[in-house]
Amino acid sequence: MKSLYQVKNRCKRCRALLQTLVVVLYFALASAACTTGRAPVSVMPSLTDDLDRESLHMALRRSVSYLEKLPPDRIVGEQPRRFTAGEVLDSLLAFEKSFDNWDCRECWMRDFSNRFDLIPSSVDSRLETVLFTGYYQPVIEGSLAPTPEYAYPIYRMPADLIVTERVNLQPSQTSEKMIGRLQREEFVPYYSRREIDELGSLRGRGYEIAWVKNPIDLFFLHIQGSGILQLEDGRRLLIGYAGANGRPYRSIGRLLIDRGKIPQEEMSMQRLRRYLLDYPEERNEIFSYNESYVFFRFLEEGPLGNLEVPLTPGRSIATDARLFPKGALAFIFTERPVLDAAGQLVGWQPFSRFVLNQDTGGAIRGPQRADLYFGTGFEAEAGAGYMNRPGKLYFLSLKNPSAASSIER
Repeated sequence: MKSLYQVKNRCKRCRALLQTLVVVLYFALASAACTTGRAPVSVMPSLTDDLDRESLHMALRRSVSYLEKLPPDRIVGEQPRRFTAGEVLDSLLAFEKSFDNWDCRECWMRDFSNRFDLIPSSVDSRLETVLFTGYYQPVIEGSLAPTPEYAYPIYRMPADLIVTERVNLQPSQTSEKMIGRLQREEFVPYYSRREIDELGSLRGRGYEIAWVKNPIDLFFLHIQGSGILQLEDGRRLLIGYAGANGRPYRSIGRLLIDRGKIPQEEMSMQRLRRYLLDYPEERNEIFSYNESYVFFRFLEEGPLGNLEVPLTPGRSIATDARLFPKGALAFIFTERPVLDAAGQLVGWQPFSRFVLNQDTGGAIRGPQRADLYFGTGFEAEAGAGYMNRPGKLYFLSLKNPSAASSIER
């Protein structure tokens, strides 16, 4: 995709018009800030997009397919303001219509500034900076039967795991999701990672769906939430998130930083993996620190986000599902890792692009966290492993939602 300033030759007086558009877009952001109780944004993001239009259109269509199934008045997000499914859907359809002018950047920018607002991710300016990390779909050697070589099981959702809700009436009515099991007619927390992997709480009960060679690969599969099993006969099987044990997610990277094992400035998925390889005697203790445990299922397509639509590499993000509007179009500005041919980090490059909010994760909590999906394969794994940079996140909204009634669905 071309930069904002690489417009077609047919567009005249480019520099003057672009300067005008920057001013217009600045005031569009200022107007959006006023609707959220925010002071005007001091730094205007340049609306350049470093990826292709086709991937954006694909990701957008997947969000549309999710939102079209919801009642229009369903609340799909509370931050940076309350969004309904109908509002988000109308914004997506209007943005899709703007693709008609995409090849003329001046025309597209003029249409954008007239029709849309970009709303900062938090109404509190102190919480505007977002930490962007990355995730990917690992490819793992696996087997559908246990062998001495393939000894580490992947479990499906256990039949005795109960998901329920606790309703609190005071001070106001709220509901809280609870996950556990019955033990002598008492509801107790579900088994922890240590109880499952070390003590064998699920072993031999028929919940295994596959086995892998390496416990480190299995742990990172749990962190990523989906993967591809590479079988010895050449077949590849998709597996994805089916549920979790309800225990809290705790970062083993943070554990090793706090213990002085790995300097914070060196921390990456690659550095973490190397430590686990170098100190196998510490693995069980380190893994058990993260009590959260993920259960899997086989998929026909994927990976799937929490909207049950396929994720699009580079275009799908995961955020806190309790806060931000599901399926919404967003704009991000941050830096990505620059890698050499061996997948080693050599620098950082600023980038910006439109993305769709299509996933969530146990480690993605609060308004200052977002996870960018990198895709599948070595390059995706390397990029996601290093990704850890601050940036900005804005959500798209129509300036005049009532006008959306003229958009054909």
